[in-house]
Amino acid sequence: MNRSNQTILTVEGLRVEFRSRDKTLVAVKDISFQVNRGETLGIVGESGSGKSVTALAVMGLVENPGKVTGGQLWFNAMADDSDGGVDLRSLSRKQLETLRGNQIAMIFQEPMTSLNPVYTIGFQLVEAIQLHQPLTKSNAEKRALSLLQEVKLLPSDDALLEEYNQSNNPGEAIDRHKRALLDRYPHQLSGGQLQRIMIAMAISCDPVLLIADEPTTALDVTVQATILDLLRELRDRRGMGMMFITHDLGLVAEIADDVAVMYEGNIVETGSVIDIFSSPRHPYTQGLLTCRPNPDRRLQVLPTVADFMSITVNDQGDRQLTAKHESIAEVLNTLPEISDVQVNERLIHLRSVEPLLSVNNLTVSYPIKNAIGRVERVFKAVNDVSFEVYCGETLGLVGESGCGKSTLARTLLRLMEPSGGTIQFDNQDLLAMKSNALRQLRQEIQIIFQNPFSALDPRMNVGAAVMEPLKIFGRGNRTDFQVRARYLLDRVGLDGSPETMARYPHQFSGGQRQRICIARALALNPKFIICDESVSALDVSVQAQVLNLLKELQAEFNLTYVFISHDLSVVKFMSDRIMVMNQGKIEELDTAEQIYRNPSKAYTRKLINSIPSGSLDKIRSRQAMRAKS
Repeated sequence: MNRSNQTILTVEGLRVEFRSRDKTLVAVKDISFQVNRGETLGIVGESGSGKSVTALAVMGLVENPGKVTGGQLWFNAMADDSDGGVDLRSLSRKQLETLRGNQIAMIFQEPMTSLNPVYTIGFQLVEAIQLHQPLTKSNAEKRALSLLQEVKLLPSDDALLEEYNQSNNPGEAIDRHKRALLDRYPHQLSGGQLQRIMIAMAISCDPVLLIADEPTTALDVTVQATILDLLRELRDRRGMGMMFITHDLGLVAEIADDVAVMYEGNIVETGSVIDIFSSPRHPYTQGLLTCRPNPDRRLQVLPTVADFMSITVNDQGDRQLTAKHESIAEVLNTLPEISDVQVNERLIHLRSVEPLLSVNNLTVSYPIKNAIGRVERVFKAVNDVSFEVYCGETLGLVGESGCGKSTLARTLLRLMEPSGGTIQFDNQDLLAMKSNALRQLRQEIQIIFQNPFSALDPRMNVGAAVMEPLKIFGRGNRTDFQVRARYLLDRVGLDGSPETMARYPHQFSGGQRQRICIARALALNPKFIICDESVSALDVSVQAQVLNLLKELQAEFNLTYVFISHDLSVVKFMSDRIMVMNQGKIEELDTAEQIYRNPSKAYTRKLINSIPSGSLDKIRSRQAMRAKS
């Protein structure tokens, strides 16, 4: 392991402002920190805290109307430099462009938007390498293949030789194997594979500082775990310094040496990862640590940041933060836990009535065609699946991307047609229904999608969005629509005033938009709601608020949920039972506690082991292993 105490980056008094004609927003407020070679600084905070703007400032990528208006960014790339390096703010645009990629590299959150869909992976990797290194195309391709092996998208040469040593021409077979990946396009790779491509591109010129901005947010927990393992390995082997930016303190525990917690443009707390997790001082840090579901506890409600601190505005308009409690334990002691007796009584009660939904031998197939349109094989996205959901129950549906979760959900709504099996909803044959009858039944079945912004019409104000289902099905007159919309917006924690109803989706935060989607889903008093990754795009503190809200609404309206997620800790908090899917089939189906405590399948155990725990024992164990290596 190449690790030293050399400081690569020193940020002193960094200030970033976004100016408009009417006002100036200070996004980063005079913050200071440093990054050392061979170590990772975790920068954590919610959306809008300033963490990504900080990263862009370091890279010299803040665009108008944003501007770095104060501070110094000292970058020291050479181990023998004693003059403190160079202030990045003093460099010309051309000098910064030379520095970026060569010595400082960045991995962005969404790899699909960072890669050009019309060019192959090989073309884009070779282009990035040749942009910064004087290599021929042939040598750049060799470098690209070496990088793909380093990020474990390709097997090593020894492994490939062992695989192809029985062929007539092993060298040619190995070359074809490698070229096949270079010739693929971004859409032909999974999210985890695309993120590995972006990592390979970032390290292609041996940077000394790597900035990873939410690099695992959209990934399954198992893929997320492998990406974190890869980043740790590359950091230690190459001796890079790393800034790891995330909204999830659980992830920070997996990779960081030191942590800086950001809130509203300020760094409110810094310290070693051990200190932050063992004795957090700031109430905001305490809230972030606690609001993520802990599968080892059965809380009735999740704590939120608001349980730890309150915000007031003084006469001068300044926001002031006040701590509500002295410790995390003090907050947790106020939150009731669910006992074994309560869990068993609820399960018995749920099963005392007829199932609301019965699915038997359901299969959804896709024909795979060749270049001339002939069907070569049939892919079963959902393969002979059977289960039941009881009235008032939450059935958690968990599995990795591609396991068939969302295909199953859309088939239950008849948004997709199955190739076999039956679906009974409230003693009605869902698959036998004609269009008019199905349209009427959809009043009782709703869905909450993953991305609330794309689920809402940007040209429709939120009052109209919530009232639209009522208008479509003729549930009253305009006054009735408005009264219902105001009630629902109030009920989901938003102000149902005329001013709020007149606003548009872009004027709300992500968490508020998801609340609007929930209000819209409730407009017709449904019996059954499918929550399809409905909290995976939210900050952990906002996620806790939405999960609590969904539980409250279930109790009030006797709702039945199918709750879909790749995060088993979230599913366990929400669910009475959990169904684990893998490759279109049900791996196992049991009570939430049984699935978590005693999983019967290796696949389920892998999902559980991939959950970022943030436990002190795990942090200390990983640091001890690093010290020995």
